[in-house]
Amino acid sequence: MKEVDLVLGPFADARLPGFDDPTMTLLEALLQENDQDLYQWLTGQSAAPLRFTDLIAAISAFARNRLTPQKP
Repeated sequence: MKEVDLVLGPFADARLPGFDDPTMTLLEALLQENDQDLYQWLTGQSAAPLRFTDLIAAISAFARNRLTPQKP
């Protein structure tokens, strides 16, 4: 799903280099999930499974910060 790619791509580009092994493993598991589920989790339309809660929150916050105009 293109919308999910537009969120996950920039997040991965910015954060991937700093991930430890457990976080990388969790991200890899998240990427195996259904795109429609990921979209609903990222947009808050439904709750993510508990193991993904913190990662989904980080991705969502990153996306919101990227899309929110910064005040001068």
